Parts: sequence; structure tokens; C-alpha cells
Amino acid sequence: MARVKPATRREPASGRSARRKRSIWQVAKRRLLQLFLIVLLLPPVLTVIYSVVPPVSTLMIARYVQLLWVDRQWVPLDEISPNLVRSVITSEDSGFCENHGVEWDALQDQVEALSEGERPRGASTITMQTAKNLFLWGERSYIRKGLELPLALMLDAFLTKKRVLEIYLNIAEWGEGIFGAEAAAQAWFGKPAKDLTRVEAARLATALPNPLRRNPAKPSAGHRRLAATNLARVKGAGPIFGCVLGN
Repeated sequence: MARVKPATRREPASGRSARRKRSIWQVAKRRLLQLFLIVLLLPPVLTVIYSVVPPVSTLMIARYVQLLWVDRQWVPLDEISPNLVRSVITSEDSGFCENHGVEWDALQDQVEALSEGERPRGASTITMQTAKNLFLWGERSYIRKGLELPLALMLDAFLTKKRVLEIYLNIAEWGEGIFGAEAAAQAWFGKPAKDLTRVEAARLATALPNPLRRNPAKPSAGHRRLAATNLARVKGAGPIFGCVLGN
């Protein structure tokens, strides 16, 4: 006698739909976790690579993607004039050799100024600016500033002061599509970065806060005053450049 196969009970459509939604959500959670781990681990991995390989900034990458012109000629720190090194440290971060990537006192002052309704003035160190240029975006925001802090501490822990400054001077923007000290020296003064004079270095250093509007070759009266102030501060700075110039 032939066996009669029992009828298979079909799962209701609502059950299949709920199970499918749970599966999609589990896959989404796994993907989000993987993305979070990549975002978390990418800066340290890149920093180790950047300790020996010349990096590019996020702004340079954005210009490459848009097929815009980029002029960057990487040179080691030894081929950049000490005049520019002194002027940039004096202008951008006079405590560069002493701090650990973040100037906490200056940052606290700016937080207090913000709480009192005043406009904060940045308080970015050279290491924080390097972190921004390597890993973040250009537009100012509190989110970006908050991300700069751990990234700057990481750079200071992983890299020497010389390497941080070398990277910064090779990725800093000095005009439309002009990145790094060598490209800037060639573009504005027609000479290599190692031959920059004290005046030329001061003009380049004081152009950094507003590189798209300040012309180091033809500085405005205000830019000239900033450069003159920089020269005076460099002259009276004392031994604050020892971590990069050995003096």
C-alpha cells in the first residue's frame, strides 16, 4: 500500500516577511560594524604608512577626483629653508616642540571665549592642522574640531616632530592647487624652497591662514605688516626650534 506524504505546512507570508526583515537588519548591522572598524583603524594604519611614504591631503584627493590641477613637489625637511621652518612654527604653533599635538590651555581659553559669546580663534596646533589635512575636511565645524584632537594625539604618538612638520610643510595649501613648500616657493618666488629668504619665508608663513586670498609675491599692506611681525617674533623666539632644527 502506497504511503501518503503528509502535507507540508506553509509558513504564513507575514512570518517570512518578518524573518526577511530580521535578516536584512542583521546584515546591515554587520556592515555598519565593519565600516566603523575600518573608519577606526584606517587613520592609525595610514599614519604608519605615512611615516615612510609621502602622503596626500584630503583636499588634494578632492581636487584629483574633480580632475582639477594640483602642484605638489615633495621634498624632505632638509631641503626646506630653515627660514620657512622658523617662520611657520612662530606663526602657526610656537609651542610645537613642547606640546603633544594639542595646546590644552589655548583650547580651554577658546572654549571659555565661546561660552561667553565671543568668536573662537582656532587654537589649532601644527599637528592638529596636519591631522585635518590628512584625514578630515576643510569646512569649519565643531565635529571636525572634535575629531582633530584624538587624531593629533595619535600623530604625535606615532611620528617624530620632524616628520609631522615635514608632512605639514609638504601638504599645506599655498594657493589654488598649490600644495607644499617646494611648489609654493617655485610658484611665488621662482626658486626652490631651500633658497627662501627670511622675508619670503615670513610672507609664506603668514599667508597660511588665508592662502587663497594672500599673495606672498605681492602682499597687501596688511600682509606685509603680518610678515614684519613674524620676522620680529622669529628673531626674538630663542631656542624654540630645537626639535626640528637642532638648535
